Amino acid sequence: MKDPKSIVITGGSSGIGEALARDYAGPGVFLALSGRNRERLDQVAEACRAAGAEVATAVLDVRERDALAAWLAELDRDRPLDLVIANAGISAGTGSFGETREQARAILAVNIDGVVNTCLAAVELMRPRRHGQVAIVSSLAAFRGFPGAPAYCASKAYVRVWGEALRGALHGEGISVNVICPGFVKSRMTAVNDFPMPLLMEAERAAGIIRRGLAADKARIVFPRRLFAAVWLLSLLPPAWTDPLLRRLPEKPAVGD
Repeated sequence: MKDPKSIVITGGSSGIGEALARDYAGPGVFLALSGRNRERLDQVAEACRAAGAEVATAVLDVRERDALAAWLAELDRDRPLDLVIANAGISAGTGSFGETREQARAILAVNIDGVVNTCLAAVELMRPRRHGQVAIVSSLAAFRGFPGAPAYCASKAYVRVWGEALRGALHGEGISVNVICPGFVKSRMTAVNDFPMPLLMEAERAAGIIRRGLAADKARIVFPRRLFAAVWLLSLLPPAWTDPLLRRLPEKPAVGD
């Protein structure tokens, strides 16, 4: 969608979500932002209002399906939603102790259930008017499982494939679905990483790429291209070749976003 006027961004208080909110903010635009941290969320909202946008915020947990659906429905009654970006997500890592059961379940719940809850609620609202766009933030980690972050990779693979299938399922209903697969983007999530991050990108640049991709209704928005090519090659090669290499990669610190 080239010029959405009513936009929802989950996980809008930091990282890619914050950068997208600031990028879309302007006169005539309504932004609804959710996040877990009230202070950060309010700071982003104020910056967007200063740019001329009307902004609503909500501190909510995307795992709470009914609460999330009710919030989206309330927004939609006043400002029919053009674009909903399911961006909220968390990460952890193996560190030196391995990924715990609690970490794995939390990551899968937020990154999968949260995305599904957001998208299905949005589609239900958009379907009667046959108009709308739903974007899912996945990751280049969706194309190959990395030992340092098993649950994170799995969750991003799930939403990537689900989103691509959902795009086909909704074809002809006036609802677009787009899957966003970034590489390393500067955020609170990547700030804890103490290992090299190839082609690390500023969040503002990532937001610009995403916005242009959504305007063009690209099925899959992947960047940076060189890193995607490397990950894609890893996914094609036999695990017997790539597993020894991947096991030597640094472990992600066991800290959530």
